[in-house]
Amino acid sequence: MQNGQFLYQHVIEVINDMVSQQMLKPGDKLPSLRKLAQQLSVSIPTVKQAYYYLEGQGRIYSREKSGYFLSEDEQTTLPRRCKLAMAPTEVNKQSLIEQVYEGIHGQHEAKFGIANPVTAMSDEAVLAKMMRSALKQAGDQMLQYGAMDGLLKLKQQIAQRYLRMGLSASIDDIVITNGAQEALAIALQCVTQPGDVVAIESPGYFGIIELIENLGLRALEIPVCPDDGLWLEDLAQALIQHDVKACICSTSINNPVGSVMPEHRRQSLLSMLVENNVTLIEDDVYGDLHFSQYRAKPIQYYAQSGQVITCDSFSKTAAPSYRIGWMLAPGYAQRARRFKRALSCSSSLMNQWVLADYLVSGAYDRHLKKLRLRLQENKQKMLSCIRRYFPENTRISDPKGGCVVWIELDKSVDGGVLFNLAIAQGISLTPGQLFSATERFQNCIRLSFGLPWQAKHETSLKQLGEMVSTALSQPK
Repeated sequence: MQNGQFLYQHVIEVINDMVSQQMLKPGDKLPSLRKLAQQLSVSIPTVKQAYYYLEGQGRIYSREKSGYFLSEDEQTTLPRRCKLAMAPTEVNKQSLIEQVYEGIHGQHEAKFGIANPVTAMSDEAVLAKMMRSALKQAGDQMLQYGAMDGLLKLKQQIAQRYLRMGLSASIDDIVITNGAQEALAIALQCVTQPGDVVAIESPGYFGIIELIENLGLRALEIPVCPDDGLWLEDLAQALIQHDVKACICSTSINNPVGSVMPEHRRQSLLSMLVENNVTLIEDDVYGDLHFSQYRAKPIQYYAQSGQVITCDSFSKTAAPSYRIGWMLAPGYAQRARRFKRALSCSSSLMNQWVLADYLVSGAYDRHLKKLRLRLQENKQKMLSCIRRYFPENTRISDPKGGCVVWIELDKSVDGGVLFNLAIAQGISLTPGQLFSATERFQNCIRLSFGLPWQAKHETSLKQLGEMVSTALSQPK
């Protein structure tokens, strides 16, 4: 501590003073980590922490092998709010989702279409070591079926993590699943019947939209604010007009916008749904990838039994291929186990064992800390490139965590056409149409910064910006 402040905050104040005294101007290079550390008699990691903070605020940006630079004095315009849907709709998106999946999972130089944050900083060496240790410890047991609702020591670790957030979770209410997608599917089946109406975020994760289609449900799109999450005023109107059975949303790090719902709005959301006898299904897969000082509490923290089902996984934070997720389902756990047994019997014992050891060792939390910093760094690099290379009227989200950016282009630009053009140039992206149950967001795209950032990615974003500019210049 120095004068009651953290050392990195002192570094930030020094940079602020340099800017106010015009010793640093937009576009200027900042002092190197080593040079500033020597000048201020602090450690290099302290300066790095300050630079990461400033980068996350959009104040500075980094260039590979060149250092850090002061950002231009410009404010990013956020995407516009869409309108509340007039009525629920049957979903017909699976064919489009299949086409995009095939496109984005090919061999590309820039894989902006895949939201896989772990690739930005993988902990594969540690997990491989723990896998070998687990095989040695468990022997033949590792080749057997595991418990239908999950490995006890993994469930204990999950319960302990909730306890550290102030949420007392019973192990009996935790069901291990094959990723969060299975958890969401089970949750929907626990509280709905075919033909029921489900309120969803707009824009919202296309995996949920596909689930709603496959389960024969109807979707009612509720607009999302780029900063604060679901628009509660629109939800209140929808609950008056329609018989909604469930609401699925991410109060912590929406995909694709990256918004976080403030605590008081979370409580208002829960009260509104409870009053209307609507179950909230909480998609919390990006909650641990926040860019703020503290993780937002799951809305389950404020709920009574039977009001909320929380779905989460290790796919976005540890190992996507392990396919280990879970549900925290007070009041629904017994019913959830029956669906789990019918769907997949059990989840991989080997992968659960490794993840349990990973959590016990503390390696997972150390990995999360580094991953969040890397993603925050990548976010700023991507936003900086978009501001520089895309047309001036481009609207960009400012994600508070996760690994994706939502971009609203000029209304004349078709995201689907742009997707095909980009794929042909070795650049993948996700067209905005996927994030709506209807035909919204035709002029939007989602880009992922969850990758090991390289100089070629800046080149690809420049190419993408040129494609958008070319589309704008063509006669209508």
